Amino acid sequence: MKALLLVFIGGGLGSMLRFGVYKLLQLFSLASFYGTLTVNVLGSLILGALMGYLLKESYVSSNLFLFLATGFCGGFTTFSTFAFENQDFLRTGDYFHFLVYTGGSIVLGILAIVIGLYLSKLL
Repeated sequence: MKALLLVFIGGGLGSMLRFGVYKLLQLFSLASFYGTLTVNVLGSLILGALMGYLLKESYVSSNLFLFLATGFCGGFTTFSTFAFENQDFLRTGDYFHFLVYTGGSIVLGILAIVIGLYLSKLL
C-alpha cells in the first residue's frame, strides 16, 4: 500500500508540473507541437540526473525510486500523448513532422538521459 501511495503522490506532482509546462508554453504559442517533446526531454534529463546522483551516492531506496522515477517522472512525461500526436501526423499525411518528431523525441530523450547522468557526476 505504501508503494502505491508513493507512486500516486509522485505521479500527481509530475502531472501538475507537466500541466504547468504546457500552460507556460501556451503563453508563447509553442504548446501544440513542442509541449509533449519538451516535457518528455525534460523528464528524461531529470530522470538521468536523479538516478545518476542516487547511484553515485549508492543510495537508491525502493521508496525513493518509486516516488521520483516511477511516480514523478512517470507522471511528468507522457508517452500516450506522444503516440497520439504521431498518429495524427500519419493520419493527415504529414510524414515530415512525423519523422522529425519521432526521431527527435528518441534522440533528444536519450541525449537528455546522458546529459543528466553527466550532470549528476558534477554534483
